[in-house]
Amino acid sequence: MALKEKKATPKKNDPTMEEFTRRFKTHPGIVIGTFVVLIIVIIAFVFVPAIVPSAEMGRNVDLVFGYYDKTPIAYEPGGYLAQIYENIARSQQNAGQDINNLFMNYQIWRVAFEQTVVHTAILEEMRKAGYATPDSVVDKEVAMLPIFQENGRFSSVRYRQMDSNERGTLWKDVQGEIISSRYMDDITGLKISSKEAPFVKAMASPERSFDMVTFSLSNYPDSEIIAFANANQNLFKSTHLSRISMNSEREAQQIMQNIKDGVTTFEDSARTQSQDTTTAEKGGDMGVKMAFELRSEITTDDDDARNAVLDLAKGNFSEVIRTSETWTFFRAEDEPQFADTADAETLRKIRSYIMDFEKGRVEDYFINEAEAFAALSKTNGFDAVVEEQSLEKKHFGPMPINFGGEQLLPPLDSSVSELANAASNENFWQIAFSTPLNTASSPFVVGNNVLVLYPLEETPADETNAGYIETAYSSYWLSYTMEQKIRSFFTENAKLKDNFSDVFFRYLQPQASTDIAE
Repeated sequence: MALKEKKATPKKNDPTMEEFTRRFKTHPGIVIGTFVVLIIVIIAFVFVPAIVPSAEMGRNVDLVFGYYDKTPIAYEPGGYLAQIYENIARSQQNAGQDINNLFMNYQIWRVAFEQTVVHTAILEEMRKAGYATPDSVVDKEVAMLPIFQENGRFSSVRYRQMDSNERGTLWKDVQGEIISSRYMDDITGLKISSKEAPFVKAMASPERSFDMVTFSLSNYPDSEIIAFANANQNLFKSTHLSRISMNSEREAQQIMQNIKDGVTTFEDSARTQSQDTTTAEKGGDMGVKMAFELRSEITTDDDDARNAVLDLAKGNFSEVIRTSETWTFFRAEDEPQFADTADAETLRKIRSYIMDFEKGRVEDYFINEAEAFAALSKTNGFDAVVEEQSLEKKHFGPMPINFGGEQLLPPLDSSVSELANAASNENFWQIAFSTPLNTASSPFVVGNNVLVLYPLEETPADETNAGYIETAYSSYWLSYTMEQKIRSFFTENAKLKDNFSDVFFRYLQPQASTDIAE
C-alpha cells in the first residue's frame, strides 16, 4: 500500500485556490468538461501496448456486447474495440490506476464499448450516404504507419513480411479510421468568428433571482378522487377473474367444454395447457381487476365483449375472445362490485388512474389554486400570502436564461427539486424573464408541480464570470461539445441493442454483483 502524502493546507487567502473554487461553483460544467477533454486527448493520442482478456477466454467466449443496427459490437483480438480498450487500460495503468479494480475495469470497458458503437454507427451512416474513400488515400496512410517505416522511409520489405490476411485487416482498419475521421471533422471541425464569443458572453446577462412557491400534483385531495370515482362508477367497477389462453379458438373452445363436462378442472387446465405464463402457475388466477385495468388484460377492440367479462356472475364463463395473439376465456371468481372509496388500496388505484390518464384535471385544479394565490399576493403581498396559506417558499438564482442547461452558462439550482425538469421547458424561461419584478407570475406546470415565480431583482452578469465564459467559448470547446452530442446520439439511439452489463458481469467479472453505477 502506498504511503499517504501529507497534503499541504492551502492558505485562506490563496488567490489561485479561491479563483478555482469560485469558477467551479459558478461554472461546474466548464471546469469538469475541461478535465474530461484533457483525459480524452491523453487517451486518444498515447500509443500503448495491449492489455487483453486471457487467451483462453478469447477462445471459449464470444464477447458480443451488443448490436448497432444488427452489426455486432464485439471484442476480437486486434479489432477496433480491443485496440480502444488496450489504449485506455494502459494509459490508466501508467497513471497509477488499478485497472483490476471492479469499478475502474467496468469504466474502461464501457468507454471502449461506447467508442466502438460510435465508430460502427459512423461507418454505417457514411455507407448509406454513399461515401467511399479512394484506395490511393488508404494506401498512402497505410504506408505511413510506423510498423512499415525503416530509417524514416517506407520499407517494402517490412510490408511484404506481414501476412497478407493481416495486411488486409489492417488496410480495412485504416480505411475505417479515415471514414470516421472525415465524418467527425466535418461536424466538429467548426470555426467560430471573432464575434461569436462576445455574443455568447452577452447571453450571461441579465441575471435574475427568484422566490417561488409550488403546488405539488401529489397533494390532489382525496375528496376530488372520490368525486371523480362516483361520477365514473363503471370505470372503477372491479371483478375477480381467472383465465386460460390458447393459440387457437378451437383449442380454447375444447378446453372450456372439457371443464364444463367435468373432464378436467379449470385450475389443472390452466397449469398444464394455458399459454399465459403469468397466470398459469396460479391456476389461471388474475386477481381482482378494475374495469380500466382490463383494457390491457383484455385487448379486444370489442367493448361489448370486455364489458360482458366484467359483468360475469360468480362461477360463470365468458365467450372465447381474441386477445392479442391468443384466444382466451375467463371465469368469474366473485360477483362484480363498484369501487369502495373508503378502502385505501382502492383509492390508491383510482388516484393512479387519474394521474396516468386524467392528469390535466389535476393540473387544472392546482392552476386554479395557484391563480388564486397569485391574485391575492398582488394585494396582500407575496410573503404575507405565503405565510397565511402555510406554503413553503424557495429561493434560487441569480441566473441568466439558460434554455437546455448549456454548460457554458450557470445552471439552474440543482438543490431545488421542483426545477429538475425546468431547464428544457421553454415556458419556464419565458415566464421567468418576462414577469415584472416583485410580481407573482402566472402559474405554469413543470413536471409534477404547478409553479408561481416571484422575480426579486435583475442584474448584469458578474464581469469576471462573463469574461470566463468568453474565454472558454472556443473552436476547441465547441468541437468537444459537438463530439459529446454525437456520442450521445448514437449511444442512446433506438438502433443500439445494449447488452454490455450482462456480458461484462457474466464473462469479465463473473464474481461481481451487477449493482454498479455506469
